[in-house]
Amino acid sequence: MLGTDFRTGSPVWLDLGSPDIEATAAFYGAVFGWTFAPAGPEAGGYGYLQKDGATVAAVGPLTEPGATPAWMTYFKAADALASADAVISAGGTVRAEPVNMGEVWMAQFTDPQGAEFAVLQSGEGLGRTSEDDALVWVELHVGDPVAAIAFYRELFGWRSAEMHAPGMTYRVLSIADGDQQEGSFGGVAPLRDGQERARWVPYFAVADADATVARARDNGGTVVMPAADVPDVGRIAWLADPAGAVFAVLKPNPRQAAA
Repeated sequence: MLGTDFRTGSPVWLDLGSPDIEATAAFYGAVFGWTFAPAGPEAGGYGYLQKDGATVAAVGPLTEPGATPAWMTYFKAADALASADAVISAGGTVRAEPVNMGEVWMAQFTDPQGAEFAVLQSGEGLGRTSEDDALVWVELHVGDPVAAIAFYRELFGWRSAEMHAPGMTYRVLSIADGDQQEGSFGGVAPLRDGQERARWVPYFAVADADATVARARDNGGTVVMPAADVPDVGRIAWLADPAGAVFAVLKPNPRQAAA
């Protein structure tokens, strides 16, 4: 599961593009108990979503023409400039060129199947992960999982392991170094029926998936996939906030959480 000892290829940051930051912060505050801390007047409305003073995500205004509200996963890069070259070489596209912000470099890309992601070259990242109301997993949904894994392996050296589930093969992703199971952070799944595009979906750990679904619905969110039990994983639901950004929640199986 995710930690905060971020290494190359680890999910290191997560933010949300929103058409109404105040309303978005209120929704996630009601669902997860997060508070919003503005990054400052020079940040253009960007700010941090926090749990007990530690940053668990961030939110900012939509900046690209035609952009729709969506969560963006950032992976730790050793060199953002080299990552941009590697993305192009592997068939992806650069949506936002690498930019230096003091001690931090960041860039945004689209993989060959259309899933958007970003990289962050920094010594810091999220303040909390793998606990209730914080990021616990990231999942890529694409039409061709094998090709997707090959693309990201070129960028980050990720390893993968197959898990067979009814009607599909799920592939668990791990960073390049260390124990493969301990370094797992996400997975790749084929597009579900009716899913219109490839995307990365963040999963937030929760104490009670059904109660979280109810809070989301009561505060203007929608249920994309009702809460359901997944053997040896936990209870999962997919949701969308009032602006349409999709995310998932997971009540981990106790044995999985303790692993």
